[in-house]
Amino acid sequence: MTPQEILEQYGPREAMEYDVVIAGGGPAGMATAIRLKQLAAEKGQEVSVVVLEKGSEPGAHILSGAVMDPIALNELLPNWKELGAPLNQPVTGDEVLFMNETGATRTPDWLVPDCFHNEGNYVISLGAVTKWLAEQAEGLGVEIFPGFTAAEVLYNDDGSVKGVATGNQGIGKDGEPTEAFQLGMELHGKYTVFAEGSRGHLGKQLIARFKLDEGKDPQSYALGVKELWEIPADKAKPGLVVHTAGWPMEADTYGGGFLYHLEGNKVTLGFVTGLDYKNPYLSPFEEMQRWKTHPSIRAHIEGGKRIGYGARAITAGGILSLPKTVFPGGALVGCDAGYLNAARIKGSHAAIKTGMLCAEAAFEAVTAGRQHDELAAYPAAFEQSWLKQELEKSRNFKQWFKKGVYVGSIMTGIEQWLLPKLGMQSPPWTIHRTEADHTRLLPAAQCQPIAYPKPDGKLTFDRLSSVFISNTNHEENQPAHLTLKDASVPVAINLAQYAGPESRYCPAGVYEFVKNADNSDRLQINAQNCVHCKTCDIKDPTQNIVWVTPEGGGGPNYAGM
Repeated sequence: MTPQEILEQYGPREAMEYDVVIAGGGPAGMATAIRLKQLAAEKGQEVSVVVLEKGSEPGAHILSGAVMDPIALNELLPNWKELGAPLNQPVTGDEVLFMNETGATRTPDWLVPDCFHNEGNYVISLGAVTKWLAEQAEGLGVEIFPGFTAAEVLYNDDGSVKGVATGNQGIGKDGEPTEAFQLGMELHGKYTVFAEGSRGHLGKQLIARFKLDEGKDPQSYALGVKELWEIPADKAKPGLVVHTAGWPMEADTYGGGFLYHLEGNKVTLGFVTGLDYKNPYLSPFEEMQRWKTHPSIRAHIEGGKRIGYGARAITAGGILSLPKTVFPGGALVGCDAGYLNAARIKGSHAAIKTGMLCAEAAFEAVTAGRQHDELAAYPAAFEQSWLKQELEKSRNFKQWFKKGVYVGSIMTGIEQWLLPKLGMQSPPWTIHRTEADHTRLLPAAQCQPIAYPKPDGKLTFDRLSSVFISNTNHEENQPAHLTLKDASVPVAINLAQYAGPESRYCPAGVYEFVKNADNSDRLQINAQNCVHCKTCDIKDPTQNIVWVTPEGGGGPNYAGM
């Protein structure tokens, strides 16, 4: 049965009414909810707020480096220390390394651009911070529904956003309702805020429907593959922040590593690969494994134990790719819009700030009796914010690095180190991009295959053992949430022309080409492995793969990430 047929047979769906509906329970969504309730308390008003979170609990799907700038948290909850926010480890030192295959050169501190300085910041688990933000939100009266996916945007007759519907539960692989079937419910809001994170399933639809990216540079993404390690006490350097450029990436491929020492003898480390890479044989997962074997990285973790794994796409286009963030009845906040500052490798402070700005606009509208119009006060407030200034300063970062690591490094030095010393807070020039990431892949015949070393099970690992420690789980008897527009394309085009890149760009082993009995090829989709990183939705050269929401509560259950 199609979703429409299910609705016709089992509907109508139950509907709940709120002033503001928030789709996504990450830092942006929680900040939106908290600020709305704060304003309501300050003004003696009642504002009803609900947050839908597809993970099993707040923070379960959150993955980030992460070094956090507390600037926005200071504004949202100035007494966060007294409230027990899990920002426990201040940054104690920065290292920026340029690596070749056997060695590394450390950039002198005085030459490190401002964007890589982390004094006053904290090494955190963003999942833990998000869980704590959810507790603050609930304490203020926000309703949070974990384990419920915002699966569909609902529209009023005039085309404005009415709210969202949650996904149906208990649909079998054949698309038919099982004995566990439960119809989804509708949540209607005067305004609906979309805070789904990078490449949001509904945000993508809204950007297309309302042409929010018209006149903007194409959005650009990267994939972050991350691990959490427990290391011997004599190797712990709490608060040390290390960033690397160079090896194992080729000079024309955007990418780099990060390694952060947390408290409690733990290290969080990972590798970021720009999803505009050209060689279809490249595997971001394998690049991360290879990167760990470098003496400069191995020294931090050898003798330790890997205790966590995950991967997530990063919206990295910056302010030149930022879509219009409002439309009739709703708004985009955080990484659903693309506010991350790639030059600083930070997005959580931007997510919190944009959630606050959106909340202030929504509160003003709701209490004035408005609904379903455009929250114009939100982008207007962003224009006057410190975040706008910060993003303007970094607007060319990704574009320079697309010209190669050497050009990128030199121009970042000029824009982020030299110009501020000359009293210029943002560069006087702008570099634009015209190509979407998925268009950059070259045919396999034009590229060199990459021979990656076999994992040793101590320092380097395979995908399946990695997915295992991400605690990923999906109800097996449900339709695959990784859908194909045309089932013939993976073999006829992707395998024939690009050597099947989906089998390499996916960091969870979801896609593999297998032989049929007649020796023909077919694409097998192991949807139960999916860690919801969204890479396939972004990088597929034919844009044939569409990520849709699985049943609520499925996916990874990250701990300490």
